[in-house]
Amino acid sequence: MSATYTFDVFSSLDGFGTASGNWTGYWGKQGPELLEHRLAQYSQKQRMVFGANTYRAFVEMLSSSNEESEVRDPWVTRMINLPATVVSTTLRGPLDWPDATVVSGDAVDVIARLKEESEVPLRSHGSLSMNRALMAAGLVDRVQVTIFPVITGQTGMSPIFYGAQDFDLELIENLTLDGHTQELVYRPTLHD
Repeated sequence: MSATYTFDVFSSLDGFGTASGNWTGYWGKQGPELLEHRLAQYSQKQRMVFGANTYRAFVEMLSSSNEESEVRDPWVTRMINLPATVVSTTLRGPLDWPDATVVSGDAVDVIARLKEESEVPLRSHGSLSMNRALMAAGLVDRVQVTIFPVITGQTGMSPIFYGAQDFDLELIENLTLDGHTQELVYRPTLHD
């Protein structure tokens, strides 16, 4: 049986994964329901999957943060302590992550093999270009988009689906958190 792979991403309403300026990682819109929900999701047994750029960004954010910053929210701390696979052709171990291994090779081949071998679900938070390639290869079972109530037209960075293939999306879950943030979970199918 193949492990389920979830591409988990935060987004502004206009489809950006981050923004410059004075925006935070949650665009300043995190609330207690969101944080509790994220902690519950990351408390389940699963394996994290990151591309090299996202792994580097997480390590940099964590090293420059203190215990009170949102970078150290309980769900993030839980994520860091989950087993992780970092797909990279440039990184070498050991990694600065408690239970992470680096696997060299093409992400499509690595994840296809990992889906067959893993006894727990796989989840990737971020890693946009890697996950666009995995979606095109039919390896992403669920796209979980948490949409924050902001438009970052002037400051938006990292367009999530820029350059992606065309997909039909079947909505399989939806949730409103803190009265304003939407979590939408879709099953993607390549559009013919």
